[in-house]
Amino acid sequence: MSNTPKITAYLKTFCGWSEGVRAVMRKYNLPFEEKDIIKNPAFRWEMEQRSGQPLSPCVVINDQMLADVSGDEVERWMVENHVVELLDAEADAPTNSSCTDEQHAAMARGEFPTPGKIKFL
Repeated sequence: MSNTPKITAYLKTFCGWSEGVRAVMRKYNLPFEEKDIIKNPAFRWEMEQRSGQPLSPCVVINDQMLADVSGDEVERWMVENHVVELLDAEADAPTNSSCTDEQHAAMARGEFPTPGKIKFL
């Protein structure tokens, strides 16, 4: 597409759903502003105010809020709304996968796993 969309993504540092959104952005080579809601609680507050709910990921594309979405849902929305043309290529990470209980517990303790050591369902 000729016009680069303006994208802001409210994501968790390490989360299956958040990594799915990142994978879709990489697949389509789309620049986006990432706001880490774990490392910066102000971004969580901002996300909740903008989306009207507390669940992430939330992605804003050209002022359209997509609340509590998977990478699959973001990709589908972008194709249906002519933001991107569907690519046959596979994403480089699962685009519809939750965090493990272990990941949730680690994040609650303020521990962030090293990239490459993350397990997705």
